[in-house]
Amino acid sequence: MGDDCAVLRPTDKPRVWTVDSAIAGVHFSRDFMSLDHIAQRAFAAAASDVAAMGGRAVAALSALTLPCTFTDDELTELVTGLARASDRFACPIVGGNLARGSELSLTTTVLGECPVRVLTRSGAQLGDGVFVTGTVGGAALGLRALSAQRGQEAVFLPAIEQFLTPAARLDVALEVAGLASAAIDVSDGLLQDLEHLCRASRLGARIEAALLPLLAGFVDAAEGLQLDPFALALEGGEDYQLLFTAPRELVPAGLATWIGSVVAESEGVRVFERAGTERATGRGFDHFRG
Repeated sequence: MGDDCAVLRPTDKPRVWTVDSAIAGVHFSRDFMSLDHIAQRAFAAAASDVAAMGGRAVAALSALTLPCTFTDDELTELVTGLARASDRFACPIVGGNLARGSELSLTTTVLGECPVRVLTRSGAQLGDGVFVTGTVGGAALGLRALSAQRGQEAVFLPAIEQFLTPAARLDVALEVAGLASAAIDVSDGLLQDLEHLCRASRLGARIEAALLPLLAGFVDAAEGLQLDPFALALEGGEDYQLLFTAPRELVPAGLATWIGSVVAESEGVRVFERAGTERATGRGFDHFRG
């Protein structure tokens, strides 16, 4: 810190870079989120991209745009959140920038390396299983609970925790890289991100809604807010879990949950209920669609 650039030693492993922006009013609201959590979420979103490529994080840069009314105490809280995330993901912040602007925004660049292999979205094979780590829909449910001012109710606390402190899956990324044919992180919604992967691989996918891994009590909690739990799980986004394809026999049960199979491109990406009927689905988050 203090020089014009950070200096990193070269290695013989492939390097991956990513950058992600979090902007007030678009990606977060200070009405129900602390600056600490805003910073942690911004860092995790960028780190998750490295995990999706089968990498481990090496270093990060953080560029902050602050409103002129931003106080020193607020800056301290924001930087504390960044430090927590940096420690959590073992990814030191090696530089960045401060600027004044009309809205609070955080832009995080993460540099990673891929010691096993580089995963892309384009390697899925016909007949592969479709897998997802962790659980899905929790972040979307947590956001809805906070927005409805029901954040103190015990039934919503696990989901709120997933929303406020998302887990970029760097902890399993190298293991996934050793067996997956293609991967992506769940940021815009499981269904939409799966469509991105399938489009890159020129294939389709059949998903079984009953197989989706959900938090305990998720269905009842969602219905308590008059929400469709499976719509949240399929379309909600911001879970930052790894969604990947691989031969089914290669994936250990404790690593990820099998939720469907890769099929021909002509079949598209479709979701089926337990009875075998196709489920009508919406789409996930898109910055440029109203």
